[in-house]
Amino acid sequence: MDLKTIPLSRSVKQILMMLADAFMIVTALALSYALLDKDFFGQEQRFYFYLSLATTVSILVFIRIGLYRALVLYMGLQSGFLILQGVTVASSLFAASYFFVKTPESSDLSILPIFWMIALLLIGGVRFLAKVLLQSLIQNFRPKEPVIIYGAGSSGMQLLVALQNGDQYLPVAFVDDSHNMLGNTVHGIRVYSPNSLYELIESYSVRQIFLAIPSATHGERKEILNRLEHLPVHVKTVPDLFDMVSGKVGVDEIREIDIEDLLGRDIVPPNPELLGACITGQSVMVTGAGGSIGSELCRQIIEINPYRLVLLDSFEFGLYKLEAELVKKLQSVEGGDRIEIVALLGSIGNRLQMENAIETFEVDTLYHAAAYKQVPMVEKNVVEGVQNNIFGTLVSAQAAEKFKVKNFVLISTDKAVRPTNVMGATKRFAEQVLQALAARKSLTKFSMVRFGNVLGSSGSVVPLFRHQISIGGPVTVTHPEVTRYFMTVQEAAQLVIQAGSMASGGDVFVLDMHEPIKIIDLARKMVHLMGYEVKDENSYRGDIAIEYTGLRPGEKLYEELLIGESVTGTEHPKILRAEEETLSWGDLESLLNKMDLACKQIDLKEIRKLLKEAVAGFEPNGEVNDRLLAEDATKLGAEGESLAQETKVTNSMKVTPLFKD
Repeated sequence: MDLKTIPLSRSVKQILMMLADAFMIVTALALSYALLDKDFFGQEQRFYFYLSLATTVSILVFIRIGLYRALVLYMGLQSGFLILQGVTVASSLFAASYFFVKTPESSDLSILPIFWMIALLLIGGVRFLAKVLLQSLIQNFRPKEPVIIYGAGSSGMQLLVALQNGDQYLPVAFVDDSHNMLGNTVHGIRVYSPNSLYELIESYSVRQIFLAIPSATHGERKEILNRLEHLPVHVKTVPDLFDMVSGKVGVDEIREIDIEDLLGRDIVPPNPELLGACITGQSVMVTGAGGSIGSELCRQIIEINPYRLVLLDSFEFGLYKLEAELVKKLQSVEGGDRIEIVALLGSIGNRLQMENAIETFEVDTLYHAAAYKQVPMVEKNVVEGVQNNIFGTLVSAQAAEKFKVKNFVLISTDKAVRPTNVMGATKRFAEQVLQALAARKSLTKFSMVRFGNVLGSSGSVVPLFRHQISIGGPVTVTHPEVTRYFMTVQEAAQLVIQAGSMASGGDVFVLDMHEPIKIIDLARKMVHLMGYEVKDENSYRGDIAIEYTGLRPGEKLYEELLIGESVTGTEHPKILRAEEETLSWGDLESLLNKMDLACKQIDLKEIRKLLKEAVAGFEPNGEVNDRLLAEDATKLGAEGESLAQETKVTNSMKVTPLFKD
């Protein structure tokens, strides 16, 4: 049986409480008479009539103000005010009946405040005593897990109340960095210094610490997490101030530590002029809208009030989900009812569709986020990687140029710098396509924004590590020395929008990613903060093992953001502009035609050769294991020659317009 409730209907419980309150009102009056040495039981009959009437009306007032809707187990300050209000009304009613009786005692009004105090003590005290007893019974029946709350501010106090009213956690201590709070008691819980954490954990057998510091910056949170990392506890947090829309902090809001807290990156407030320059009041298209970066761009774009937002993606379910999310989000955006959302299912390589979409919806700004980005997957699917990342970008850019799109922004990657994999090489090739188009004095401002790994994107190591830890490990890391740049998807999208607004044509923007993070350090931090110990050669009794799987084909130990050394600042402190050498349109045109022919022939060796020719510094890393490549010469034979000739004719008839005006 759940001790939270007695097996009686709600209405029966309320009737019992009414009878109990009526009894306590009469008892309070009897005790008041006894304290004043007066005879309560020797009064005239009309005295008891008025007393009954006053008691009945008091109960009706209690019902009216909602006293019986409050559950005893969850009574708090608000319920206390209701009791105070009800007892005051009951005292007033008794004062009126006391006046109408007109007995010799009527002139002694001292009985009224005594009655008020005793009634308040009985009606309120009995309820709060019952609450304490119920909580004690529940705790004994279902023991709560002891936890420590880090942060004794308003959020910490809200969390404390929520936990105390729940049946899962028992707050045993507050910890706070403020010296003014130390030694104080908040809702019966003492506030300690962070230096006392180890002793508190040992004394109370604590396994979890909840961070309730939503106003702290990511840098401050990182410092706190560094102190907590080596303690044998699972660290969780409540939302930051921007997530706490309701102003309440409760058990449901407790979640795992955000990885940005581990990085300690504080986002620079955006420049409103840069945010709105290419979006406000304009028709905006996002390709690859259903992906991690594309969808976040869309979420931020509708906050800046475009005239129209066109979503393009080949992933049907992702596009469906995003459209539904954005339509719902428009209800909370000022002027959202005037923003048109258009969802288009299609491919960036379809020239007719791209041209039709851009012309029909009068696109002013195009954010090109569509790309294949998983290094191992593209390494095994070279032709599709080239078709999507290079030719898809080319088709989209030429369609934008043809219909005079004002701004075209390519979402690029740090893997395009001296690439060791096909994915990075195709992205650098795509960058050069835009640079070459811009060099021809195009009316469209082509630019590209280059940055590193995005937290929370599909394939990110963070959710992978979290899952691996939750199932007991092992956590898999490719190499003990591998490092990566990291940025949150929200910050990346925000900076992409601002960078695109500063473009003059052919710009390569590089986002400030701070210092790279060693993946092994990230894995260890996550293991520790989830309350486990790493099992390695130094600790055989640990909980979670870390295994090294080796670099996959095409992977680097570390990434770079710049090809050369020529880099200048911009209007935004987190955005840099790089000056890098590129190929002329004439050279690229020849390479593109050869690349298209190689793709049609599935000549993987030729594709890699052309990528090396086009992309400076491209050095494939890892063993090339292409089954198609090995079978090219033996399987195609005469058919291959025929296919090559057919492809040349097809190319001259249909494909050449991709590369010529």
